[in-house]
Amino acid sequence: KMDTTNKVTFPTIKDVPAEAWQKLAQKRIYFGHQSVGQNIIDGINDVIKQNTQIKLNIIDLPKVTDFNKPFFAHSGVGKNEDPRSKCEDFDDVIDKKIAGKVDIAFFKFCYVDIMPATDVRRLFESYQSTLASLKEKYSKVVFIHVTTPVTSLQTGPKAWIKKLIGKPLRGYDDNVKREQFNAMLRKEYSGKEPIFDLAGIESIFPDGSRSTFKKDGKEYPALAPVYTNDGGHLNELGRKVVAEQFLIFLANLANK
Repeated sequence: KMDTTNKVTFPTIKDVPAEAWQKLAQKRIYFGHQSVGQNIIDGINDVIKQNTQIKLNIIDLPKVTDFNKPFFAHSGVGKNEDPRSKCEDFDDVIDKKIAGKVDIAFFKFCYVDIMPATDVRRLFESYQSTLASLKEKYSKVVFIHVTTPVTSLQTGPKAWIKKLIGKPLRGYDDNVKREQFNAMLRKEYSGKEPIFDLAGIESIFPDGSRSTFKKDGKEYPALAPVYTNDGGHLNELGRKVVAEQFLIFLANLANK
């Protein structure tokens, strides 16, 4: 459903002062991801084309030859549906491939990493310990935390049939689990370390209303259907909306 009572207004690219973009252009950034992350990279490229004041050298990590020059490097980490492999891989990249020679680093889980059967507490503990040991070793690196993306709620004839035969619909039990993980992330790092609320942004329609559902009296975010063609990945509109907010978030971070 759409919740129009408390509308959200996003900041825009124009709200960011020129010097913040200049500061961001000087940073060395690393982003580890899988498919939704690639959607975001594509979105960043779309936004940069339309906003020439944003100068980022977006590059695949293996192609970085000089770690003293600014870059926005990215690469795949781990395997989808095996979130702990992403923790291990990210640790490995920061430690061995990059050796801590970045200013900002982060990775994110994919929606397929957190499903109804996932032990979110255990997953959060392995995420937390990975980040804690990296922070201790590389105290100058700013590590960003990213909430796990959500999926849209399944509707239409297929959903109707699934309901009839008692099969779970996409976007309900799995999004509940993702929100449990994201709540742990917010509780642990809010106000202490930077958090980019990807799930939150994905659940806000272009008009500022929210895409949510209720389960056991609690409200949970879901991906706004207008941002996706398959229920999980970001389409052109979705990736642009997320990339804009992400770039603004990074520029504000660089400007601190």
